[in-house]
Amino acid sequence: MTKSSAVPQGPATGSPTAAALQERPRLGHIEQRGIEPVPPAERNGRPLQLFWAWFAANISILGLPLGIALIQSGLNLWQAIVAATIGSFGSFALVGVISIAGRRGHAPSLTLSRAVFGVRGNIGPTLVSLLSRLGWETVNTSTAAFALTALCGIFFGTSSNAKDVPVIAVVSILIFVACTVTVSGLGHATLLVIQKWATWIFGALNIVVAVYLLTHVDWTAVTATKAGSTAALVAGIGTIAGGTGIGWANAGADMSRYQSDRVRGTHLVASAAAGAGVPLVLLISLGGVLGSGDSKLAAAANGPVAALTDVMPAWMSVIYLVTAFGGLLVSNHMSVYSAGLTTLTLGVPIRRVYAVVVDVVVTTLGSIYFMLIADNFYDPFISFITLLAVPITAWVGVFIADLLRRHDYGDDDLLDLAPRSRYWYHAGAEWRAVACWAVAIVVGYLFTQAGPADRPWFTGAWHGTWIGQNGLGWLVTFAVAFLGYLALGGARTTARTGQR
Repeated sequence: MTKSSAVPQGPATGSPTAAALQERPRLGHIEQRGIEPVPPAERNGRPLQLFWAWFAANISILGLPLGIALIQSGLNLWQAIVAATIGSFGSFALVGVISIAGRRGHAPSLTLSRAVFGVRGNIGPTLVSLLSRLGWETVNTSTAAFALTALCGIFFGTSSNAKDVPVIAVVSILIFVACTVTVSGLGHATLLVIQKWATWIFGALNIVVAVYLLTHVDWTAVTATKAGSTAALVAGIGTIAGGTGIGWANAGADMSRYQSDRVRGTHLVASAAAGAGVPLVLLISLGGVLGSGDSKLAAAANGPVAALTDVMPAWMSVIYLVTAFGGLLVSNHMSVYSAGLTTLTLGVPIRRVYAVVVDVVVTTLGSIYFMLIADNFYDPFISFITLLAVPITAWVGVFIADLLRRHDYGDDDLLDLAPRSRYWYHAGAEWRAVACWAVAIVVGYLFTQAGPADRPWFTGAWHGTWIGQNGLGWLVTFAVAFLGYLALGGARTTARTGQR
């Protein structure tokens, strides 16, 4: 049987060496475990660890453009806060549900997905997941490099426009990438500690920046903003869900696979929803205040970094830019870690730490294009999360439908890629799962529009319907995938006792 080569292999058996299996992940040491299930002796995680991890991963300034986008869509501040609350907490509750699978199977999300879609059938969802992670990492890296470029402008008098100083822009990208690899390469134990302390440090800095911005905003303009329609509010909820929890859903089990078997599923859901929801609501709401209180900021095409530093004194700009860089960095730590595991699930025959390096090379090249060639920040950002939300939501629907019945992921069966393996099914795919996923994607895109309303990049044939106009395509996608797979029966498994 073919086994994953994500960790050192024995000379004859093709199984992980004893040393690799017995070495527990420790702070400051490179995690040797790849995608193979975590052994019982290492299952000692607690939900509070995940709370800090999700909090830190969502403390970046990317919440600001989401809040500005809500205002641009026609909402007022209070509606933006409602959309942020429902979209953030609700979508990250789904991340928490996926985390339950990680506690049951103790393997990464897309590795567990082999049990649902089959060895070959899982390739499509895994590729989409990897594309999502690489896309988010490119956005994180580009935005952080903009912050470093702006810092150089303050300290050395150089231009803050990346295209005017391409060398500084590229060096800024490389610095951010190096900081990312240092933590993501070390792995799970180091990641959890860094995320906890980063929450306190950058959370405090975010408060300083927020207080300054709130005391200098035009509150008359904020309160004068008229309320949008109910349809715009519903669409706003979908935008936030797609730009927050949906984008992280396929990483839920990556972080929870070390959780103790005694941890309750409800605690995992709460840790993800509250950990991510609190910072997101605050930052998106701040973006809503800024977007409605400053028309120039709302129209800025180069993102929140350049737009906000233009209206701040130098000393506050430094604090803001450091906060922006740090928040994006801790978010990127988790994303790159997850992308490395997803790369291994595709069958790339390298160790986890080297998979991390491969992923950041791709995002480095993407960031160079994004900074030095692309003309706009908001439009690609919102379009990106809109388009990828559809196939990811379809995967979530099928995966959760399967999760309702499955308590056993088979441990080593997840690593067996041979034709006679447990998850080979028919020709390597569980065709009911694959079919539901594919049909849900097609239906979802029929209701979807991506890009500016006056010049959209993509418009589905049914976007003009009530569902499409209200931004509910993602919800239809989930319903088709979830209900479809439940109706078809799904893969039958034997439940184990003791799981809740």
